[in-house]
Amino acid sequence: MAQGTVQVTHTGTSRWRRRTGEYASLAAALEAAADGDVLTVAPGTYRENLVVQRAVTLRGPEGAQGSVRIAPADGVPLTVRASAVIQDLHVEGQDAAAPAVLVEDGTPELLGLRVVARSASGIEVRGGARPTVRRCTVDNPAGVGIAVLDGGGGVFEECEVVAAGQAGVAVRSGAHPRLERCRVHHAAGSGLTATGEGSALEAVGCEVYEVRGSGVQVTARATAHLTDCDVHRTTGDGVTLDTDAVLTLADCRIHDIPENAVDLRSRSVLTLTRTTVRQFGRNGLSVWDPGTRVDANQCEIFDSTGDYPAVWVSDGATAVLDSCRVHDVPDALFVLDRGSRVDVVDSDLSQVRNTAVSVSDGATAQLDDCRIRDAATGAWFRDHGSGGTLNNCTLDGNRTGVIVTKGADPTIERCTVDSPSEAGVYVSAGGRGSFLNCRVTGSAGYGFHVIDGCRTTLRKCRTERCARGGYEFADGGPDTAYDSGPLVEDCTGDESTGLTAPAAPEPVVQTAAQSPGLLGSIPGQRTTEQEPLIASAAAPDPARTSKAVLGELDALVGLDSVKREVRALTDMIEVGRRRQRAGLKAASVKRHLVFTGSPGTGKTTVARLYGEILASLGVLDKGHLVEVSRVDLVGEHIGSTAIRTQEAFQRAHGGVLFIDEAYALSPEDAGRDFGKEAIDTLVKLMEDQRESVVVIVAGYTAEMERFLSVNPGVASRFSRSITFGDYGPGELLRIVEQQADEHEYRLAEGTSEALTKYFTEIPKGPAFGNGRTARQTFEAMVERHASRVAQLADPSTDDLTLLYPEDLPGLP
Repeated sequence: MAQGTVQVTHTGTSRWRRRTGEYASLAAALEAAADGDVLTVAPGTYRENLVVQRAVTLRGPEGAQGSVRIAPADGVPLTVRASAVIQDLHVEGQDAAAPAVLVEDGTPELLGLRVVARSASGIEVRGGARPTVRRCTVDNPAGVGIAVLDGGGGVFEECEVVAAGQAGVAVRSGAHPRLERCRVHHAAGSGLTATGEGSALEAVGCEVYEVRGSGVQVTARATAHLTDCDVHRTTGDGVTLDTDAVLTLADCRIHDIPENAVDLRSRSVLTLTRTTVRQFGRNGLSVWDPGTRVDANQCEIFDSTGDYPAVWVSDGATAVLDSCRVHDVPDALFVLDRGSRVDVVDSDLSQVRNTAVSVSDGATAQLDDCRIRDAATGAWFRDHGSGGTLNNCTLDGNRTGVIVTKGADPTIERCTVDSPSEAGVYVSAGGRGSFLNCRVTGSAGYGFHVIDGCRTTLRKCRTERCARGGYEFADGGPDTAYDSGPLVEDCTGDESTGLTAPAAPEPVVQTAAQSPGLLGSIPGQRTTEQEPLIASAAAPDPARTSKAVLGELDALVGLDSVKREVRALTDMIEVGRRRQRAGLKAASVKRHLVFTGSPGTGKTTVARLYGEILASLGVLDKGHLVEVSRVDLVGEHIGSTAIRTQEAFQRAHGGVLFIDEAYALSPEDAGRDFGKEAIDTLVKLMEDQRESVVVIVAGYTAEMERFLSVNPGVASRFSRSITFGDYGPGELLRIVEQQADEHEYRLAEGTSEALTKYFTEIPKGPAFGNGRTARQTFEAMVERHASRVAQLADPSTDDLTLLYPEDLPGLP
């Protein structure tokens, strides 16, 4: 058979038809062929737009796969409108407005095709077509890999999308294909996407990886069912559902995802069975909005690479976990917002760095027959309206078994808390809760620790081998109502024969010990709120505008580069607000900052003004400054560090948390230092409360560079670093002049020159305090002036106000 010819073989039995023939073009051969004929194409390149309208077989020569190239200059290279067989062809498309292979009708078979194109789609199936596509590859870096549209269907077996400029496989407008053992990778959009009512995608044994969007995306009332599939190494989320989408995952594996492994919203429904989710950077399951629901059975979620809860349920969504395992994660399960609910049955939550179950903002959690092990906190019911039930659960080896705060009111029934290192149960800050038939054993602290006069109910509970005592009820102080405090009935401990609450109006139980114990102050507890805040925590005058505060900033001596940075941030925030009011998108501005520089360069002052500016712009509620250091955040006992850090955040709510010498949280010889726990807690809180607290970390330049380099999780939270340079002699002189003017002193002739020389010669070692040194110098001059003037019997006004060069202290 000659190069570039087509041989047509007739397979019928009619004696009136010729049996074979050769044609110089594919178009001529197709025109001559009848149903059932075989068209064997000789090797070569055919610049033709083929339209197959009969049930023929079109194939390349045996043993020479890829030797036949269908490569027209434009248009659709291959259109199939019949139940034909197309085999072993190389199809090249160059038209960005047309598909490379278009299947419009019939039930054709496409076997061994290689589609290399820069087309709208590599293979496109439309309308009533139901092709079977086997062992085909699509390389289309300009458009969709495989598109199934307008009610189309078919089966794709062992196919591969090796590159796509948009989605790897796109299903829409009521289409419903099935993929079996296919691979989709290196797509610029989602790997698999289904959208639109009536659209359905089924995939079995498929793999999606190295895609720049979501691995699987189902939206707008579409449905999908994936069985035994792998989704991994995506740039976006692993699986995304939105707007009434329905997805079932059975025996699937989702892993190595930098964002959410699964994210669903807007009344979408997800069912997972025997599916594993691991190595995810944000949430393993992220569930949002009323009507959105996840049902997971026999699933495993583990090995988080980020600092986010493994399961996040909010805004009225629902999640059900049955016979699941969640482990090796920062937090296991967060459910928040009124109407949100989580039901967990016969499941294991273990190796959790922070909180296994967190319930807040009016949400509900129901756990039955579950096991919670090796967490900082087993279950934390955080605030008013938050509740639910723990029934027949075991909490083993956690720092604290159950925490109830701020009016939360759960029911804990027939649960066992074993070997907590802090307390079995801790209730404070107006928390309530009912504990029925519960047992705490082997606590390194108290069994049940109830403070602040919380109205907690304990009925038929028991404690055994609790190091500090089975029950500790510290009242709320002299202002506590007479009927506050725990209600205790038929409770026992191995240190006593029984525990019974006295009748009102006396406090229910009052002990001599008023200390809250190792757990210290939970954020928002009443005793903490009564403590006076440090002076810098006072809220600034709300009447001041951002212009007025910036004026005070400009009045500071020196700091020109710092002023430029703060003004740039302020301008970004202000323009963002104006854009939002105009209905435009506003650029996201990270407000957390790093201040580097030597002591006394004005870092705290600028932080205070920055908070006041943000408050004047409406970014923060108060704008006050809470200044802390390592000693305020790091505790002496396991678990107390996280609580101290949380308490600092609570005080800074609506303002600025300023952490001085932040590098001390990560010493070079850290070992088992608790500073890492403070950092981990900070990183999480900075994300959870990013709209209500601005964090500024400060310290020496070199030490802060090391701190940020060894803690990338911290570094990623900050938008920029601002360097505070050392003051020069002239700037230090101006500070002294300001101090003198403020305190009604004057510099005599020659004193300014003497001060300039003094500040030039003063050692600039670690003890040098910049602005602080200038103020200390002024104070020393005032003291020496006082010693000199006190010897005068009748000093004049000049004597009382003038500072002379001889009043300067000696160089250190």
